[in-house]
Amino acid sequence: MSEDKFVGAGGTPGGVGQFFIGLIMFGVGAYLLLNQVEVTTSWWHFWGMNAFGLSLLPMLIGVGMLFFNGKSAAGWILATLGFAIILAGILMNMDIYFRRTSLYNTLVMLVLIAGGLGLIARSLRPATGKQPEA
Repeated sequence: MSEDKFVGAGGTPGGVGQFFIGLIMFGVGAYLLLNQVEVTTSWWHFWGMNAFGLSLLPMLIGVGMLFFNGKSAAGWILATLGFAIILAGILMNMDIYFRRTSLYNTLVMLVLIAGGLGLIARSLRPATGKQPEA
């Protein structure tokens, strides 16, 4: 009879506890850091004029072509290109700021993230001193 051996994180013996502690540390640190980020937007301008409506045209034409013929290659290209233009426009007009916080809070956030990633990486290595029995 063959016995099933317990395999931990990353297919290595042990490390499951370290993995979950690291995952929790990373999650808390990332949450705290992202909670300090403020995202705003500005007007969508293209060469000095409001261009959001114009960027909708390729997608709307493509969607109309797809409703007429779902296999239309031109419709798929226009719809995909139009969606990509809208997504790029949204991303290019975002302003991202890090809110004021103390140095202590910033260090706690960054240490939680770095320590969590370190524990996760360490848990994926085989545990030293714990050799599986053959």
